[in-house]
Amino acid sequence: MSTDNPKKIDEAQARAHFDTALNDHEQSFETFFFARFLGLSFEYLPAEAADADKEVCRLTFEMTDMLRNPQGSLHGGAMAAAMDISMGHLVNKIQGPGATIEMKLQFMRPVMQGRVTCEGRFLKRGRSISFMESRMWNDQGKLAAIATATWKMP
Repeated sequence: MSTDNPKKIDEAQARAHFDTALNDHEQSFETFFFARFLGLSFEYLPAEAADADKEVCRLTFEMTDMLRNPQGSLHGGAMAAAMDISMGHLVNKIQGPGATIEMKLQFMRPVMQGRVTCEGRFLKRGRSISFMESRMWNDQGKLAAIATATWKMP
């Protein structure tokens, strides 16, 4: 993985990455194909361990050339997907399956390289509707994006 904006992605590396995601996935939480493709690792923290009053789903992944936009930074769609996944996996863990019914993102700074961290948490938990937040940090611990979302439970 380079920190420069490559003209082309390393084809062999991309194929190997895709094949690994394809071979290692199961269509279930944490192991579904897109999570494997992004390279997500999951950790669930109880309220006291999360250093807050709410449970947290923390996910991490390495910035790769495959996730770059034409300007060389982490693509906003990949950022949005990772943040949505951090919230959705927490909803599932705490309340069961749910669906995003709206989401707003604020991009604070580009992510150029290294390990990316997202933390999803509830802002207000309800029986059928919950309000959530996800924050994303770059490898230096600087806030890169904030997402808020409304989730619907069946």
